[in-house]
Amino acid sequence: MARKFAELAFTPEVKAIQEQQGSRQTYERYIAKGPSNDTITPKLAEFIATLDGMYLGTVSSSGYPYIQFRGGPPGFLKVLDETTLGFADFGGNAQYITVGNLASEDKAFLFLMDYRNRQRVKVWGRAEVVKGDTELIEKLRIPDYPAPIERAILFHVEAYSENCSQHIPIRYSEAEVAEIAARGSLLENREE
Repeated sequence: MARKFAELAFTPEVKAIQEQQGSRQTYERYIAKGPSNDTITPKLAEFIATLDGMYLGTVSSSGYPYIQFRGGPPGFLKVLDETTLGFADFGGNAQYITVGNLASEDKAFLFLMDYRNRQRVKVWGRAEVVKGDTELIEKLRIPDYPAPIERAILFHVEAYSENCSQHIPIRYSEAEVAEIAARGSLLENREE
């Protein structure tokens, strides 16, 4: 269990419930022996490079959370250094809720999910909206992706935690299904 994750997620209220439910001592032992998980490891960077989508959570000035899906071709979420992730933010429905939330509260959350391999990583940190930085935009640009980039969003990692796969359903993307079907077609043709 990651130490930095526990510092952020295990509030006094969470610890009280853990105590009531009998899991507090177990978590204390895990945390004492666990890594800090506050920097992007090569293993985490490799996982991030395979993703074609993620969920970004922000908090409004009224205190309500807001979750928004962000996606693109694998590699759209880029590791910029050992504590910074970034992605090009494309035009959407013009509600600007995420951007507005980040204008008043930079605390943010990434939920990274790989359904095919039943893996998930939760990332706590602070996010910032960057406009007009041509060099950064070019770094985050996805070659041959036609959507216009409105801005960049940088995510500064404070902690992350991997979860067990116990209740994650296996799902495949359209591209993965097409690839599996094509392989099946090739096998059928060989058998004839």
